[in-house]
Amino acid sequence: MEMLVHGNALMALAAAVLWGGGDFSGGMGVKHAGGSMGAALRVILLSHCLSFSVLVLIAWVRGDAFLHGAALVWGLVAGVTAGVALACFYIALSRGAMGASAALSGLLAAAIPAAFSASEEGSPGVLRVVGFLVAGMAIWLIAAGENAEAKPAERSTVWLAVIAGVGFGIYFTALKLAAAKTGVVWPLATCRIGSLTVCSVMLAGISLRAKKGEVQARMSRPVAVWAVATALLDTSGNLLYIEATRAGRLDVAAVLASLYPASTILLAAWTLRERPTRRQGWGMAVAAAAVVMITL
Repeated sequence: MEMLVHGNALMALAAAVLWGGGDFSGGMGVKHAGGSMGAALRVILLSHCLSFSVLVLIAWVRGDAFLHGAALVWGLVAGVTAGVALACFYIALSRGAMGASAALSGLLAAAIPAAFSASEEGSPGVLRVVGFLVAGMAIWLIAAGENAEAKPAERSTVWLAVIAGVGFGIYFTALKLAAAKTGVVWPLATCRIGSLTVCSVMLAGISLRAKKGEVQARMSRPVAVWAVATALLDTSGNLLYIEATRAGRLDVAAVLASLYPASTILLAAWTLRERPTRRQGWGMAVAAAAVVMITL
């Protein structure tokens, strides 16, 4: 059991690293495409189409059976909430308030599955509960650190981050339920069916309401490159997260995976030449302490 817990934690942390990179790539892609809801939906559709194609190919080669019953329903629920959450999150990131957006979404994404896990699997223990709280503090310190070059978050951007966080929390939980008694490939592929469907409907609605001659998005080579990077990183992170939920408790996997703002901020610092602040440095140290408490 101890080895399962450590494997559970290790895969969740790896998922956090990959998710953070995927979110950064997605935010940059939306920014290059214009920063609108239409741009976000186009980047998501492109990256999820690539992801879905690869996942179906893998499932076909492996001979995995398609989902049915409750697993299929939960996979579609996960996809629909993920599509809406990603659209809101990428727009928030593209507006320049990467720190506040990542912090709010990360906290809410961790809280919802942790509460669900406690109700279904029982208390995780005092030390882990403290570790979860410390991890929440770390997310806030890392992602919401002061940055003189960052734009202050507008109220609409904050609400986008809140919607994204709630959506991610539901997604984390639904994906766990979809993959509870199945493999790891079809649950994620089914999730992509849900996200592609809802994003296509949303994009069609926006296009119908758009004024004549209005530019919805600027799809260029840089946008395509960022979308491909997003597909690779996000899909890999999702597969690791599913394995983490199957190897141990949902709350451990979700809370540790929700540390993804750390890699988002570090990539922003490295690529956009924004040095991490002292507060963010403390956040990294606090995150390390949280990981120790959760995995003991």
